[in-house]
Amino acid sequence: MKQHILPAIRLTLVCIIFFCGLYSLLILAIAQVAPAHGEGETISVNDKIVGYKLLSQKFTEDKYFDDRPSASDYNATASGGSNKGPSDPGYLKILQTRVDTFLVHNPGVDKEEIPSDLITESGSGLDPDISIQGAYIQVKRIAKIRNISEEKLSVLVDKHIEKPLFGFLGPEKVNVLQLNIDLDALK
Repeated sequence: MKQHILPAIRLTLVCIIFFCGLYSLLILAIAQVAPAHGEGETISVNDKIVGYKLLSQKFTEDKYFDDRPSASDYNATASGGSNKGPSDPGYLKILQTRVDTFLVHNPGVDKEEIPSDLITESGSGLDPDISIQGAYIQVKRIAKIRNISEEKLSVLVDKHIEKPLFGFLGPEKVNVLQLNIDLDALK
């Protein structure tokens, strides 16, 4: 029995030292050489922090591009999706409400044209990006409210399209906060 307990205790101590000590120090060192030293990439306007590049924000005015819905109401400390599935009647009611709200704020859009990312939450509930289709479908509404040509807004959306990582990992996407900041900067 002694021949089994002592190696198990030694392995436990080695794992504690490695995973609690050395691994943590390694991750801290990597974070220090990353942009913003591991604090998250902030987005500033006029030297004032307005948000984080990797966190979604709630935009409620029609003059802005809408972000993805959030299961955590855009609270980063409560990050996570919902546990509701596609057959849950409560969830289906929430989705229908979102579709109806989107159609009211975007007249002329058919229900079938609405991209799913504009009515469903992301896995974290804090995804800052929407699909290209999600951005383009809102151009008409914003152009009308801001009295800007649809072509000018489409060019702005085009400038904010982020390509997939390494050219093939993930879809093309648009960061909504950065798009809305540049939208406000348009004259």
